Amino acid sequence: MRDGSRGRGMSSSSSAAAHHHQHRRQGGGSGLVPLAALIKEEARTERRACAGGGGGTRICARDEDAGGSGVGGEPAEEEARRQRPLLRYGCAAQSKKGEDFFLLRTDCPRPSTSASSSAASPHQTFAVFAVLDGHNGNAAAIYTRDNLLNHVLSAMPRGLSREEWLHALPQALVAGFVKTDKEFQSKGQTSGTTATFVIIDGWTITVASVGDSRCILDAQGGTVSLLTVDHRLEENVEERERVTASGGEVGRLSVVGGAEIGPLRCWPGGLCLSRSIGDIDVGEFIVPIPYVKQVKLSNAGGRLIIASDGIWDALSSEAAAKSCRGLPAELAAKQVVKEALRTRGLKDDTTCIVVDIIPPGQTIRPPSPPKKMNKLKSLIFRKKAKEPSQKLTKQHSGADAVEEIFEEGSAMLSERLGPDLNGGHTSSSLFTCAICQVDLEPSEGISVHAGSIFSSSSRPWEGPFLCSNCRDKKDAMEGKRPSGVKVL
Repeated sequence: MRDGSRGRGMSSSSSAAAHHHQHRRQGGGSGLVPLAALIKEEARTERRACAGGGGGTRICARDEDAGGSGVGGEPAEEEARRQRPLLRYGCAAQSKKGEDFFLLRTDCPRPSTSASSSAASPHQTFAVFAVLDGHNGNAAAIYTRDNLLNHVLSAMPRGLSREEWLHALPQALVAGFVKTDKEFQSKGQTSGTTATFVIIDGWTITVASVGDSRCILDAQGGTVSLLTVDHRLEENVEERERVTASGGEVGRLSVVGGAEIGPLRCWPGGLCLSRSIGDIDVGEFIVPIPYVKQVKLSNAGGRLIIASDGIWDALSSEAAAKSCRGLPAELAAKQVVKEALRTRGLKDDTTCIVVDIIPPGQTIRPPSPPKKMNKLKSLIFRKKAKEPSQKLTKQHSGADAVEEIFEEGSAMLSERLGPDLNGGHTSSSLFTCAICQVDLEPSEGISVHAGSIFSSSSRPWEGPFLCSNCRDKKDAMEGKRPSGVKVL
């Protein structure tokens, strides 16, 4: 990312399948291995194989009931489970630098909700898919893969119903991203990473992202929409203005003779992105505050394609979706990577995850009908699909409708952590920091809204509240410099 070059590749083998095959052969002897034991071991093996990243070529795939794997339960719970979609996913990748990582989890337990909910209910789980494209080393990508989900969950209020939990999720994602960045920077390593983090709970999809890894939705019916915004300084005018207003310098690399080459970068550091996790050497105006989008699919389902920019530098969103239509998820991921490689060649790490959200009672995603489009219209559409700031709009009608629930991309913590974002529920109080969740003495809590004593917008009596370290980070991200004026 620092050198502006990105790449792609495809995978061709399945280590999980090979390991499982070896396990079955070694199980020989006097008796057959019970089918239940084989299924359990295969699931465990695939979880290990699908929670990683790094070097080499790899592909993994799995089917999951989006409501969890429980059996039995009350009739109402069983009915709710049957109404939830099936998830089928595949992941393909090829490494050049060893800095791309990914996360695939379909069995994440939602924290206990209302007192009337059963902890063993089969529909109390959600799925997480993430792509992390590291730069200047892989340390930030690995740390984010291993810690971001826990940080998001630690910021979630307890005792919420499922609907309240989903409503509070965007704010918790912001807190989790900032905490992950803060903790990684405390290690003093200069690595950084993009993060595109997708949570699927039933038909509801919540996406949080920093950087230029992208998530697109190919809704049933063939309409392709971006669920992320690319935080590239070259293409995002709003982000360039924010960085310069916060004290950063944006410009191209100067060479001998004064010529400027390459994409726009932020100095010091020379990073091409305006948002990332890590990058302590670049400056606090490169923020980890994610763009968040939440949508709800109809029961017609849809397909998500989540990929690093090794894909998107070669293919438009429409081209990526079109290249794999009609294929099952595991083959679709491989096909997208193959198409990117054919188009531009292998120039960087490339990772692609395809997730099919399939209506209950079906085993494969229904094919989307091809859209007729003349050549001129196709060129115009492809150009629009590359715009990083493209917003998801209301699309389809009737059975294929996609409902927008939430969208916010502000880089101001006071706008992202306000109590209005979670319907009155808050994970923090005067005694808990909204970011790092540390306990505070009553006199230590600093409102996220507090400014200088001369600020007309100061609301120091309103939460959420921050510890002094997180308040310092907030001020640095917003470009505030020490002025000798004591903040409230």
